[in-house]
Amino acid sequence: MNMKRIITALIGFPVVACLLIFGNKYIIDILFALTAGFALYEYNNALKLKAKPVLWIGYLACGLIGLIHVIPVEYLVNIIGILIPTTILILFLHVIITNMKINIVDIALTLFGICYIVIFLLFIPTLMGRPNGKLLVWYIIFAAWGTDVFAYFIGCKFGKHKFSQVSPKKSIEGCIGGTLGSLLFTVLYTIFLNNVYNMDINYILISVIGIVLSLIGQVGDFSASTIKRYVGIKDFSNLFPGHGGMLDRIDSVIFIAPFAYFLLMLI
Repeated sequence: MNMKRIITALIGFPVVACLLIFGNKYIIDILFALTAGFALYEYNNALKLKAKPVLWIGYLACGLIGLIHVIPVEYLVNIIGILIPTTILILFLHVIITNMKINIVDIALTLFGICYIVIFLLFIPTLMGRPNGKLLVWYIIFAAWGTDVFAYFIGCKFGKHKFSQVSPKKSIEGCIGGTLGSLLFTVLYTIFLNNVYNMDINYILISVIGIVLSLIGQVGDFSASTIKRYVGIKDFSNLFPGHGGMLDRIDSVIFIAPFAYFLLMLI
């Protein structure tokens, strides 16, 4: 077992917990803007041998996360809606103005990075701005990290059947264990919310949501691995010892976030 990985997790989790629990909505917005910026930097850096992403527009999109609660909520959906076609328009203008020194692959990967990292991650501070959002957001954390922890330990102990060549170290046993871990964390956290905060969350419904989010998170993990295999790297960076970079650490979180936002509205 990788002791660096375990030590980093033991230090990192309390730091993230304190920021999410005690930070106000503006601090949290800035935190996620910076997180998106770091992750997008790693993504762009990984692709530098394959393409030339349009950097400034991606980082501008990251900065907009820091303004999510400055914008009046009634205009938020419209603003997000117009941003995507506006981004596509600007990217094609780049192709035209540069006489195709920036090409279709460059702008496609730029747009993909914005959607994959910035827009997906945007759903977390948006969720936290809703009633009980600071409590509900932990379902995302527990689904992602609960899956990761259980998949790692069960995979190390019992993993014999490889899941996919996309990520050769992952096993079917680890994936199943990760899903069970997410379910366990989800149910225990629901017991806590129902008893301490007098919430009335249906255990069957939230269990199904916990399983679905775990499976989506594992797809997110494999998806990040496909990018790394494409560019021929092991990790996006070495920002977190034993865990790789920011994008390595949040690859499942960002995939879970938009689905969790809508599924948690059901409870």
